[in-house]
Amino acid sequence: MKTYLRILQYARPWADFLPLYLVCTVLAIVFGLANFTLIIPLLSVLFDKTDEVKLPTHLPAFQVSFDWARDTFYYYFGDVLAARGKMGALAFVCGVVVCSVLLSNIFRYLSLRLLAKVRARVIQNLRHHLYTRIIQLPLGFFGGERKGDLMSRFTADVQEVETSVVNTLTAVIREPLNIIAFFALLFYISVPLTLFTLVLLPISGGIIATVAKRLRTQAKQSQSTLGSMLSVIDETLGGIRVIKAFNAQDYIKGKFEDQNDQYARTSRAIDNTRDLASPFSEFAGVSVVAGLLYFGGTLILGGQSTLTGQTFIGYVVLFSQVLTPAKALSSSFGNIQRGLVAGERVLSIIDTEPVIRDKPEARALPPFQEQIELRNLQFSYGDTPVLQDINLTIPKGKTVALVGPSGGGKSTLADLLPRFYDPTGGQLLIDGHDVRDCTIHSVRDQMGIVTQESILFNDTIFNNIRFNTEATEQEVMEAARIANAHDFIVASPEGYQTIIGDRGSRLSGGQRQRLSIARAILRNPPILILDEATSALDTESEKLVQEALTRLMQNRTSLVIAHRLSTVQHADEIVVLQHGRIVERGTHEELQRREGGLYQRLSLMQTSNAALV
Repeated sequence: MKTYLRILQYARPWADFLPLYLVCTVLAIVFGLANFTLIIPLLSVLFDKTDEVKLPTHLPAFQVSFDWARDTFYYYFGDVLAARGKMGALAFVCGVVVCSVLLSNIFRYLSLRLLAKVRARVIQNLRHHLYTRIIQLPLGFFGGERKGDLMSRFTADVQEVETSVVNTLTAVIREPLNIIAFFALLFYISVPLTLFTLVLLPISGGIIATVAKRLRTQAKQSQSTLGSMLSVIDETLGGIRVIKAFNAQDYIKGKFEDQNDQYARTSRAIDNTRDLASPFSEFAGVSVVAGLLYFGGTLILGGQSTLTGQTFIGYVVLFSQVLTPAKALSSSFGNIQRGLVAGERVLSIIDTEPVIRDKPEARALPPFQEQIELRNLQFSYGDTPVLQDINLTIPKGKTVALVGPSGGGKSTLADLLPRFYDPTGGQLLIDGHDVRDCTIHSVRDQMGIVTQESILFNDTIFNNIRFNTEATEQEVMEAARIANAHDFIVASPEGYQTIIGDRGSRLSGGQRQRLSIARAILRNPPILILDEATSALDTESEKLVQEALTRLMQNRTSLVIAHRLSTVQHADEIVVLQHGRIVERGTHEELQRREGGLYQRLSLMQTSNAALV
């Protein structure tokens, strides 16, 4: 129930629709009730029992009650009966029934129009909050989540919420009002008969609640399986080249089929359980009606009730109509369980609080002027230490390179600068300001990042370079020239308006990297972070990219991560990291002269490999 109410919170402000919706719904119910209560006078005319009907002699004064509605109708009914006879009275009743049905359906349609607006608003707001939260979460969150499962929450889970939760608003709001109105009228007609039915109905309700509980358990397993299946699909699309190269089609197909079969089994179990609610509620309803006919018949035949035959028939017809909203409500309750599980999966992401966030008193970081300082810096992933006692100063305009074996903490250290993560100990200062005391936006606004994997978007070359800036076409072209990208861009089919495909798949690795550099050049950041920017390139592409990087690094403070030591020989300082600690530091020449040093050993290994090649 808590999850259901939270989902409905996304329909706010309720004042936009709820009062009008309730008015339309109540009017639809009132006119719907009138349709069935008119059966009693209709039967009186058909069975020639009009003399048993007490017809008022004057129009009753207005009041909100069943008596006023009944007496007003019978007043006009009596006038028509006296003036036009039984045929006229029959035509009058039929005309009132038609008008009542028309008005009931008009107000029902208006209420559905309002709910359509609510449904669209709930789903729009839910997706908005989900997407907003996703882009707020730190990088560490995505390391522990499967991308396919996240996509499942955006698509299948939100769709399930719309289908199973929001679409049942009609039943959840209208059907209880319908049931209350019907039972109020039934109590008005006969208290003993209505009390008899109320004894039997809770039994079926308890069994339906048991079915719904089972549905909820099955739905959790189904949604989890769907997320796993989408993860396999995502991995297949992303790694199709490797799958084909290793002849692994059957292997990956087997993984997909396992998840697909499991999802089919759980979906089938859910459908079987959910479909059980409807026939059972119908059987229970018919059983109650049969009991009612027997009980009411014995009262009337035994002379123990004041009800007339036509009134009893009208009562039974009215009670049978209670089963329709009751059945719709029980079916909706069953359907809603799967949607609530999907809603919980979506809300679990929305409720995840970003670990990296601005402090309440955070201030904007002033423009970079002097130096970056890492003071006794420490960082851990959970209980696993990654960086320990890092002390490093990077003066403005200098280039510092981070080298060392894989897993030494180089990329983690670089990720601390733009606050992708926050230190677990020590301080990271820019011009003396602890970055944790500054707003995330102001810190990242002064940094440009070029990574080993070029992150591009399925858009035009122009829009990828211009990304999140207001740069003119001339400025974009100038950035491309500096990045050695202009020549291959103008040679493309549509120049700067060429669509580059998913993640830049239509470009070579060197071309993608040069676009990333052009994007960084256009941003013109004072602080630059280069993470293995040339390690995945061939010799020719590396030369072009390295030239572009050299231009990019001019007059900028740069932190460079590299495995190829040849690319960082001209750095102002080289810092060697091993097991999360700084083990050596100095210029290329100083580190080369250090006998037995790690840098010297790495350099000799790379020189030997290059000679063998």
